[in-house]
Amino acid sequence: MTAAADRKRTHNAGRQPGKDGNMKENSARHFSNRSCQYFPCHKVEDAEDFNCLFCYCPLYALGERCGGNFRYNGKGIKDCSGCDVPHREGGYEHVMAHIRDITEQVRRKEV
Repeated sequence: MTAAADRKRTHNAGRQPGKDGNMKENSARHFSNRSCQYFPCHKVEDAEDFNCLFCYCPLYALGERCGGNFRYNGKGIKDCSGCDVPHREGGYEHVMAHIRDITEQVRRKEV
């Protein structure tokens, strides 16, 4: 890596380019880890705004009530590899809208 490239990488640490070309701050609602060996972990047409905040979806435990695009494999295991709901725009809001369902499920000991 050249010294100039290293300075640019250091200057932009915690920031990612958005679709408009401007740098987007990583935040409590959005985090993009382009250095992850799995980035992006789902097939998407445009990884520009891919959100890694929910690397493991907290809604998995909701089963069919998660609101995502999943399937059950031949062994009955939930397969979310075709779902990008928590990773796309509006994903944070979707997860947060359903997070109370998880707490209720735990409270009722349905997990």
